[in-house]
Amino acid sequence: MSWSSPIPLSATDGTGTTWQILRAWPYTTPGDYTLEVRTSGRPGVRGARLRDGSFELVPLDDPRLPALRAAAEQGVIVRYMPYKRAVVSAEGRYIKVFRRGNAAVPAERCAQMDVLLEAGAFVAPGIISRSSQDVLVFSAIPGPTLYELGEDGSPAGDGPFARAWERWSQAWVAQVAGLHGPAQQAVLDSLPLRSAETQAADAWRRVERWLRHYQDVPGLSFERRTLLARAEQVAANLLRTPPDPLVWAHADLHDKQIIASPGASPPGLLDFDGISRAEAALDLANVDAHLELHQRQGLLAPSRYLTAHTQVLAAAEELLVSPERFRAYSDALWLRLASSPLPGRLSLALGVLAERADQVPQNVR
Repeated sequence: MSWSSPIPLSATDGTGTTWQILRAWPYTTPGDYTLEVRTSGRPGVRGARLRDGSFELVPLDDPRLPALRAAAEQGVIVRYMPYKRAVVSAEGRYIKVFRRGNAAVPAERCAQMDVLLEAGAFVAPGIISRSSQDVLVFSAIPGPTLYELGEDGSPAGDGPFARAWERWSQAWVAQVAGLHGPAQQAVLDSLPLRSAETQAADAWRRVERWLRHYQDVPGLSFERRTLLARAEQVAANLLRTPPDPLVWAHADLHDKQIIASPGASPPGLLDFDGISRAEAALDLANVDAHLELHQRQGLLAPSRYLTAHTQVLAAAEELLVSPERFRAYSDALWLRLASSPLPGRLSLALGVLAERADQVPQNVR
């Protein structure tokens, strides 16, 4: 596929500073994007806009995040989706900034996780304070994420990397399979449902948004047809086979959300805004697809990918995840990645989906 994304790898602002583009999201109209960016010599990240090829930083006085500037003055912005949410790393704590009034649901989810984590399989950040309706302050968990542990240049060797993934796999099985107490069951029953139908609808929304942004781009008809065909296939596979039983789900699990805690401490787990009831395949396929993405991008050595992938499959086997459901949810994640405007993401993800389609026998498609 020869299409070149309108999102560059880097862009220069009005002062001549060059910013590397880390993440990108289609915004209101075709040609309009929000970005997360960083530059050498400055800690943390910033938000930016790219409108019809014109790049500009989003000011810290983000009109949708009125608490951001005060939070940023206390530390370093480490995650930022302009106009929606941001995370600031401060001394011994993390400050999460939402749109005005939007901190209520995440605060409730954290309270629910206090009940769901009673078995001690994982440790999680606690809410230190809630000073307003749009800011939550969390305690920090010591240790690197599993993503950081696998990066080139990480001081951890293959042995600590393998042990960290084994500990996560065992803890994940214990957490998901061990929620049997009446208080835990009551919390679980109260969580929103994220069904296969929900996942299919979300995949279609992302594809339709991509199509809206690129429907008038000359020479892109092949990519549009291919993306539509893959979306139809992914949605059909999500709904074709009977679902596995519903369990507790993180719903955004990947290797940057898991902390390799030091010593004998349980692994750490981050970000519970989306916890729900879903099939166990949702989280496990999400972790696995992110690992494969990192390996294909050259961010994770093939041997380390195999180590982590093996532990994901071990957890899936222990939790009785059917291979068909694991594959269906994994394909849905790759379709989501295909809908990203980042350079190279469409061709990479559609290539993976094509490889997978070729590997499935005709009688089970």
